[in-house]
Amino acid sequence: MATVTPRVCVQEAGFDLAAETARLSDGRIDVGGIASFVGVCRGDDGLSALVLEHYPGMTERALAKIAAEACARWPLTGCTVIHRVGRILPGQGIVLVLTASAHRAAALESCAFLIDWLKTGAPFWKREEFAGGSTRWVEAKASDDAASARWQMGN
Repeated sequence: MATVTPRVCVQEAGFDLAAETARLSDGRIDVGGIASFVGVCRGDDGLSALVLEHYPGMTERALAKIAAEACARWPLTGCTVIHRVGRILPGQGIVLVLTASAHRAAALESCAFLIDWLKTGAPFWKREEFAGGSTRWVEAKASDDAASARWQMGN
């Protein structure tokens, strides 16, 4: 099996699911399945924006390390992780994870692994902004920790 170099981006700009999927699979005959997850900013409970902060350099290294771990755990033919930072409005994409493999199980499992880690271990700080000007920091949820525990990963 060839070594896969994951594509990891931390960016303010949005992303294009179709373009990123094509980048991962076009011209490839070894891809049997692509799993995808797109996290979208909700606007419920009066939320007007989500602001994501990070430490440049540190965040990219952490995401690259976990993406490389996914590539080592599963027989992937490709892997893309794009996470946005800055001010994100309801309806806009926050995160994109794509994993490709010859078989669906590896693509699906590795995609779930990456999303669970991103929810619990990625070094992002999230602040919610509400109509009227109030804000609050997003705290970790026990349900997210339980989901990531199934992979026995260090946070």
